[in-house]
Amino acid sequence: MIRIEIPGRVEPLEIAHVVLDYNGTVAVDGRLFESVRSRLPGLLELVSVHVLTADTYGTVRAQCEPLGVEVHAFPRAGAGDCKREIVEKLRGGVACFGNGFNDIPMFALADLSVAVLEGEGLCAALLPHADVLAATAADALDLLLKPDRLRATLRS
Repeated sequence: MIRIEIPGRVEPLEIAHVVLDYNGTVAVDGRLFESVRSRLPGLLELVSVHVLTADTYGTVRAQCEPLGVEVHAFPRAGAGDCKREIVEKLRGGVACFGNGFNDIPMFALADLSVAVLEGEGLCAALLPHADVLAATAADALDLLLKPDRLRATLRS
């Protein structure tokens, strides 16, 4: 569990689960960013990590399962609903990371939502649903691994 006291907020932010959209967020063209791969062990010591994807390139299991994350692959049609259902089942304490339109439903349920701008781009419609915009996947994950960064961004 990651517990972050944020000045100006009554309750601390408590994160038990990290939910990562795959392609465009932590991977490009089906390949996990090395910067993400290197951060996952530290994150897994603190929280459960779930990777959600329609697996466009058919690579997610080979790229992610050996790292100890839980992979959720689903059909392309209805991806947003699939992501929302997975986050609902986690029952709170969820930080979601994404870049696409189909991430909006899971962002709506998240305790913390981080939009990630990587090489694939970022859907502008996602921004109003995000608590934070990060320039890279590494920067996004570092918000949890180095919580003073998140504290500084979200304090009132």
